[in-house]
Amino acid sequence: GLEHQSRWPERLGRPSVARPRPGSPLVWFHAVSLGEGMAALPVVFHCARLHPGLPILLTTTTLSAFKVIKDLLPDVVIYQFAPLDCPDAIESFIGYWKPSLILLMESELWPNLIMSAAEKGIAVALLNARMSLKSLNRWSVPLGLPLVSLMLSKLSLVIPLSTIQAVRFQLLHTPPNKIHFAGDLKYAVGDVEVREKELNTIKDLQRQFNDRPIWMAASVHRGEEEVILRVHGELIKAYPSLLLILVPRHPQDIKNVSLALKKHKVNFVLRSTMELVSINTRVYVVDTLGLCNPSIGKCVHYFCTDYVYIHLNY
Repeated sequence: GLEHQSRWPERLGRPSVARPRPGSPLVWFHAVSLGEGMAALPVVFHCARLHPGLPILLTTTTLSAFKVIKDLLPDVVIYQFAPLDCPDAIESFIGYWKPSLILLMESELWPNLIMSAAEKGIAVALLNARMSLKSLNRWSVPLGLPLVSLMLSKLSLVIPLSTIQAVRFQLLHTPPNKIHFAGDLKYAVGDVEVREKELNTIKDLQRQFNDRPIWMAASVHRGEEEVILRVHGELIKAYPSLLLILVPRHPQDIKNVSLALKKHKVNFVLRSTMELVSINTRVYVVDTLGLCNPSIGKCVHYFCTDYVYIHLNY
Protein backbone atom coordinates (compact mmCIF):
# COMPACT_ATOMS: atom_id res chain seq x y z
CA GLY A 1 0.00 0.00 0.00
CA LEU A 2 3.01 2.33 0.01
CA GLU A 3 3.41 2.47 -3.78
CA HIS A 4 1.16 3.79 -6.54
CA GLN A 5 -0.83 0.93 -8.09
CA SER A 6 0.03 1.78 -11.69
CA ARG A 7 3.08 4.06 -11.48
CA TRP A 8 5.29 1.87 -9.27
CA PRO A 9 7.66 1.05 -12.20
CA GLU A 10 8.89 4.66 -11.93
CA ARG A 11 10.48 3.61 -8.63
CA LEU A 12 12.68 1.25 -10.66
CA GLY A 13 13.83 4.09 -12.90
CA ARG A 14 11.34 3.39 -15.70
CA PRO A 15 9.79 6.64 -16.98
CA SER A 16 6.08 7.23 -17.28
CA VAL A 17 5.02 6.98 -20.91
CA ALA A 18 2.66 9.91 -20.39
CA ARG A 19 5.47 12.47 -20.31
CA PRO A 20 8.40 11.93 -22.69
CA ARG A 21 11.72 13.60 -21.97
CA PRO A 22 12.00 17.13 -23.45
CA GLY A 23 14.88 17.79 -25.80
CA SER A 24 16.47 20.72 -23.94
CA PRO A 25 18.48 20.76 -20.65
CA LEU A 26 16.43 19.68 -17.64
CA VAL A 27 16.49 20.53 -13.92
CA TRP A 28 15.53 17.76 -11.47
CA PHE A 29 14.06 18.58 -8.05
CA HIS A 30 13.67 15.72 -5.56
CA ALA A 31 11.76 15.75 -2.26
CA VAL A 32 10.87 12.68 -0.24
CA SER A 33 7.38 13.55 1.07
CA LEU A 34 4.72 16.22 1.40
CA GLY A 35 6.53 18.64 3.73
CA GLU A 36 9.74 18.61 1.71
CA GLY A 37 7.77 18.82 -1.52
CA MET A 38 5.90 21.90 -0.32
CA ALA A 39 9.23 23.49 0.67
CA ALA A 40 10.51 22.84 -2.85
CA LEU A 41 7.55 24.51 -4.57
CA PRO A 42 8.67 28.16 -4.12
CA VAL A 43 11.99 27.31 -5.79
CA VAL A 44 10.25 25.31 -8.53
CA PHE A 45 7.84 28.19 -9.26
CA HIS A 46 10.63 30.77 -9.20
CA CYS A 47 12.72 28.65 -11.55
CA ALA A 48 9.76 28.34 -13.94
CA ARG A 49 9.22 32.11 -13.89
CA LEU A 50 12.88 32.94 -14.53
CA HIS A 51 13.26 30.37 -17.32
CA PRO A 52 9.83 29.82 -18.93
CA GLY A 53 11.07 27.29 -21.48
CA LEU A 54 13.22 25.25 -19.10
CA PRO A 55 11.86 21.72 -18.48
CA ILE A 56 11.59 20.92 -14.75
CA LEU A 57 11.29 17.42 -13.32
CA LEU A 58 9.93 16.99 -9.78
CA THR A 59 10.08 13.64 -8.00
CA THR A 60 8.76 12.56 -4.62
CA THR A 61 8.74 9.20 -2.86
CA THR A 62 5.47 8.99 -0.93
CA LEU A 63 1.85 8.64 -2.02
CA SER A 64 0.80 11.46 0.33
CA ALA A 65 3.04 13.88 -1.55
CA PHE A 66 1.75 12.62 -4.91
CA LYS A 67 -1.91 13.14 -3.96
CA VAL A 68 -1.40 16.80 -3.05
CA ILE A 69 1.51 18.14 -5.08
CA LYS A 70 0.47 16.80 -8.50
CA ASP A 71 -2.44 19.28 -8.56
CA LEU A 72 -0.32 22.28 -7.58
CA LEU A 73 2.28 22.12 -10.34
CA PRO A 74 2.31 24.24 -13.52
CA ASP A 75 2.16 22.40 -16.84
CA VAL A 76 5.86 22.93 -17.48
CA VAL A 77 6.75 20.66 -14.53
CA ILE A 78 6.98 16.90 -15.13
CA TYR A 79 6.04 14.79 -12.09
CA GLN A 80 7.49 11.34 -11.46
CA PHE A 81 8.05 9.03 -8.52
CA ALA A 82 11.70 8.95 -7.43
CA PRO A 83 13.84 5.92 -8.25
CA LEU A 84 15.07 3.65 -5.49
CA ASP A 85 18.69 4.32 -4.58
CA CYS A 86 20.08 1.18 -6.15
CA PRO A 87 22.54 1.27 -9.09
CA ASP A 88 20.24 -0.13 -11.79
CA ALA A 89 17.30 2.15 -10.97
CA ILE A 90 19.50 5.24 -10.66
CA GLU A 91 21.38 4.54 -13.92
CA SER A 92 18.11 3.93 -15.76
CA PHE A 93 16.51 7.11 -14.39
CA ILE A 94 19.46 9.43 -14.98
CA GLY A 95 20.17 7.81 -18.34
CA TYR A 96 16.66 8.61 -19.56
CA TRP A 97 16.06 12.08 -18.09
CA LYS A 98 19.68 13.31 -18.40
CA PRO A 99 19.35 16.20 -15.90
CA SER A 100 21.79 19.09 -16.09
CA LEU A 101 21.24 19.93 -12.41
CA ILE A 102 19.86 17.95 -9.45
CA LEU A 103 18.37 19.77 -6.46
CA LEU A 104 17.76 17.53 -3.43
CA MET A 105 15.60 18.65 -0.50
CA GLU A 106 16.52 18.46 3.19
CA SER A 107 18.00 15.09 4.18
CA GLU A 108 17.84 13.25 0.86
CA LEU A 109 21.44 12.03 0.84
CA TRP A 110 21.38 9.01 -1.47
CA PRO A 111 24.90 7.63 -2.15
CA ASN A 112 24.19 5.93 -5.49
CA LEU A 113 22.36 8.97 -6.85
CA ILE A 114 25.02 11.47 -5.75
CA MET A 115 28.00 9.37 -6.85
CA SER A 116 26.42 8.53 -10.22
CA ALA A 117 25.64 12.19 -10.88
CA ALA A 118 29.20 13.19 -9.95
CA GLU A 119 30.66 10.62 -12.35
CA LYS A 120 28.54 12.11 -15.15
CA GLY A 121 29.49 15.70 -14.32
CA ILE A 122 25.99 16.64 -13.11
CA ALA A 123 25.90 19.30 -10.39
CA VAL A 124 24.04 18.29 -7.22
CA ALA A 125 22.78 20.77 -4.59
CA LEU A 126 21.17 20.07 -1.21
CA LEU A 127 18.50 22.68 -0.35
CA ASN A 128 17.04 23.24 3.12
CA ALA A 129 19.73 20.80 4.21
CA ARG A 130 19.27 19.15 7.58
CA MET A 131 20.73 16.22 9.45
CA SER A 132 19.35 14.81 12.67
CA LEU A 133 21.60 14.30 15.67
CA LYS A 134 21.01 10.56 15.33
CA SER A 135 22.22 10.59 11.70
CA LEU A 136 25.20 12.75 12.64
CA ASN A 137 26.27 10.27 15.32
CA ARG A 138 25.76 7.33 12.98
CA TRP A 139 27.88 8.88 10.22
CA SER A 140 30.59 10.02 12.65
CA VAL A 141 31.80 6.51 13.47
CA PRO A 142 35.24 5.55 12.03
CA LEU A 143 33.72 3.44 9.26
CA GLY A 144 30.99 5.94 8.30
CA LEU A 145 32.93 9.22 8.32
CA PRO A 146 35.15 8.54 5.26
CA LEU A 147 32.11 7.36 3.29
CA VAL A 148 29.85 10.32 4.09
CA SER A 149 32.76 12.76 3.62
CA LEU A 150 33.35 11.39 0.12
CA MET A 151 29.66 11.67 -0.72
CA LEU A 152 29.33 15.23 0.66
CA SER A 153 32.45 16.32 -1.24
CA LYS A 154 30.58 15.56 -4.48
CA LEU A 155 27.89 18.15 -3.73
CA SER A 156 28.23 21.50 -5.49
CA LEU A 157 26.16 23.43 -2.94
CA VAL A 158 24.72 22.84 0.54
CA ILE A 159 22.13 25.30 1.91
CA PRO A 160 21.37 24.35 5.54
CA LEU A 161 18.15 25.53 7.15
CA SER A 162 19.94 26.73 10.31
CA THR A 163 23.37 27.50 11.74
CA ILE A 164 23.25 24.31 13.82
CA GLN A 165 22.66 22.29 10.67
CA ALA A 166 25.57 24.03 8.96
CA VAL A 167 27.85 23.02 11.83
CA ARG A 168 26.71 19.39 11.58
CA PHE A 169 27.56 19.27 7.89
CA GLN A 170 30.97 20.81 8.60
CA LEU A 171 31.59 18.16 11.27
CA LEU A 172 31.12 15.57 8.52
CA HIS A 173 33.82 17.33 6.46
CA THR A 174 31.58 19.12 3.97
CA PRO A 175 33.89 21.68 2.27
CA PRO A 176 33.12 25.05 3.96
CA ASN A 177 33.14 26.91 0.63
CA LYS A 178 30.13 24.83 -0.47
CA ILE A 179 27.95 25.77 2.52
CA HIS A 180 25.76 28.88 2.12
CA PHE A 181 23.01 29.88 4.56
CA ALA A 182 19.61 31.02 3.21
CA GLY A 183 17.08 30.22 5.96
CA ASP A 184 14.23 27.71 6.04
CA LEU A 185 12.43 27.42 2.70
CA LYS A 186 9.23 26.24 4.40
CA TYR A 187 8.64 29.84 5.48
CA ALA A 188 8.63 30.85 1.81
CA VAL A 189 5.72 28.58 0.85
CA GLY A 190 3.04 31.18 1.64
CA ASP A 191 -0.60 30.62 0.74
CA VAL A 192 -1.49 27.93 -1.76
CA GLU A 193 -4.05 28.92 -4.38
CA VAL A 194 -7.43 27.49 -3.42
CA ARG A 195 -9.93 26.64 -6.14
CA GLU A 196 -13.55 27.86 -5.87
CA LYS A 197 -14.97 24.40 -5.06
CA GLU A 198 -12.49 23.90 -2.22
CA LEU A 199 -13.04 27.45 -0.98
CA ASN A 200 -16.80 26.80 -0.78
CA THR A 201 -16.10 23.60 1.18
CA ILE A 202 -13.97 25.55 3.65
CA LYS A 203 -16.62 28.25 4.06
CA ASP A 204 -19.32 25.62 4.60
CA LEU A 205 -17.22 24.00 7.29
CA GLN A 206 -16.66 27.39 8.88
CA ARG A 207 -20.44 27.86 9.08
CA GLN A 208 -20.74 24.45 10.75
CA PHE A 209 -18.19 25.53 13.35
CA ASN A 210 -20.60 28.38 14.16
CA ASP A 211 -18.04 30.75 15.73
CA ARG A 212 -17.16 28.26 18.44
CA PRO A 213 -13.77 28.63 20.16
CA ILE A 214 -11.33 26.32 18.39
CA TRP A 215 -7.90 24.90 19.07
CA MET A 216 -5.89 22.69 16.79
CA ALA A 217 -3.49 19.83 17.50
CA ALA A 218 -1.62 19.28 14.23
CA SER A 219 0.96 16.73 13.13
CA VAL A 220 0.01 14.44 16.03
CA HIS A 221 2.14 11.30 16.24
CA ARG A 222 0.86 7.91 17.35
CA GLY A 223 0.14 7.88 21.08
CA GLU A 224 0.05 11.67 21.42
CA GLU A 225 -3.71 11.73 20.90
CA GLU A 226 -4.11 10.46 24.50
CA VAL A 227 -2.30 13.55 25.80
CA ILE A 228 -4.27 15.86 23.51
CA LEU A 229 -7.60 14.40 24.60
CA ARG A 230 -6.73 14.78 28.29
CA VAL A 231 -5.85 18.43 27.67
CA HIS A 232 -9.08 18.90 25.70
CA GLY A 233 -11.06 17.44 28.59
CA GLU A 234 -9.56 20.02 30.95
CA LEU A 235 -10.09 22.92 28.53
CA ILE A 236 -13.77 22.07 28.03
CA LYS A 237 -14.32 22.74 31.75
CA ALA A 238 -13.42 26.39 31.11
CA TYR A 239 -14.82 26.61 27.54
CA PRO A 240 -17.87 24.29 27.29
CA SER A 241 -18.38 24.82 23.52
CA LEU A 242 -14.70 24.30 22.63
CA LEU A 243 -13.97 22.33 19.43
CA LEU A 244 -10.71 20.48 18.82
CA ILE A 245 -9.36 20.02 15.29
CA LEU A 246 -7.17 16.94 15.51
CA VAL A 247 -4.74 16.27 12.65
CA PRO A 248 -2.75 13.01 12.83
CA ARG A 249 0.73 13.12 11.33
CA HIS A 250 0.04 10.00 9.26
CA PRO A 251 -3.41 9.16 7.80
CA GLN A 252 -2.84 5.47 8.60
CA ASP A 253 -2.98 6.36 12.32
CA ILE A 254 -6.68 7.25 12.07
CA LYS A 255 -7.75 3.84 13.40
CA ASN A 256 -5.80 4.38 16.64
CA VAL A 257 -7.14 7.92 16.94
CA SER A 258 -10.73 6.71 16.45
CA LEU A 259 -10.26 4.01 19.08
CA ALA A 260 -8.89 6.58 21.56
CA LEU A 261 -11.85 8.90 20.91
CA LYS A 262 -14.33 6.07 21.43
CA LYS A 263 -12.52 5.00 24.61
CA HIS A 264 -12.87 8.53 25.98
CA LYS A 265 -16.53 8.60 24.79
CA VAL A 266 -15.91 11.73 22.76
CA ASN A 267 -18.38 12.83 20.09
CA PHE A 268 -16.25 13.25 16.94
CA VAL A 269 -16.53 13.65 13.16
CA LEU A 270 -14.09 12.39 10.51
CA ARG A 271 -13.48 14.80 7.65
CA SER A 272 -13.53 11.93 5.14
CA THR A 273 -17.18 11.08 5.98
CA MET A 274 -18.40 14.64 5.17
CA GLU A 275 -20.66 14.33 8.22
CA LEU A 276 -22.01 17.63 9.54
CA VAL A 277 -20.38 19.14 12.61
CA SER A 278 -23.05 19.77 15.25
CA ILE A 279 -22.97 21.65 18.52
CA ASN A 280 -22.43 18.28 20.22
CA THR A 281 -19.31 17.50 18.17
CA ARG A 282 -16.24 17.84 20.40
CA VAL A 283 -13.50 16.79 17.98
CA TYR A 284 -13.13 17.25 14.21
CA VAL A 285 -10.56 14.77 12.85
CA VAL A 286 -8.71 15.68 9.63
CA ASP A 287 -8.10 12.22 8.21
CA THR A 288 -7.54 13.19 4.56
CA LEU A 289 -4.83 14.96 2.59
CA GLY A 290 -5.47 18.01 0.48
CA LEU A 291 -5.53 21.78 0.52
CA CYS A 292 -7.20 21.72 3.95
CA ASN A 293 -4.29 19.83 5.47
CA PRO A 294 -2.74 22.10 8.14
CA SER A 295 0.73 21.03 7.00
CA ILE A 296 -0.03 23.41 4.12
CA GLY A 297 -1.59 25.87 6.52
CA LYS A 298 -4.37 27.43 4.46
CA CYS A 299 -7.29 26.25 6.55
CA VAL A 300 -5.89 27.56 9.81
CA HIS A 301 -6.58 31.09 8.57
CA TYR A 302 -10.16 30.21 7.65
CA PHE A 303 -11.01 28.16 10.74
CA CYS A 304 -9.48 30.29 13.48
CA THR A 305 -9.39 34.02 14.01
CA ASP A 306 -7.15 33.63 17.05
CA TYR A 307 -5.24 30.46 17.73
CA VAL A 308 -2.48 29.31 20.02
CA TYR A 309 0.18 26.66 19.50
CA ILE A 310 0.91 24.66 22.64
CA HIS A 311 4.09 22.55 22.88
CA LEU A 312 3.45 19.57 25.13
CA ASN A 313 6.27 17.86 27.01
CA TYR A 314 5.36 14.58 28.67
